[in-house]
Amino acid sequence: MALKILDTCINCDMCDPECPNTAIFMGDVIYEIDADRCTECVGHYDTPQCVAACPIDCIKPDPERKESEQELLQKCFELHGVES
Repeated sequence: MALKILDTCINCDMCDPECPNTAIFMGDVIYEIDADRCTECVGHYDTPQCVAACPIDCIKPDPERKESEQELLQKCFELHGVES
């Protein structure tokens, strides 16, 4: 499933540069994650790098975007032009 940044975000800018899929962007008030680009770092790292970098633990799984690891990997391949 894709990740979501909660309203408790303090805009510290730690997560944005860590995303290999450029899924994180500055929204109107806080950073947001483009669920269509988020793969939870599947295909790149063992753990989501934005979660690891977040100093206040405000990045959580988005219950409205449930995806299997295989679906996340396929999305990663599509984003980066890799044939599966």
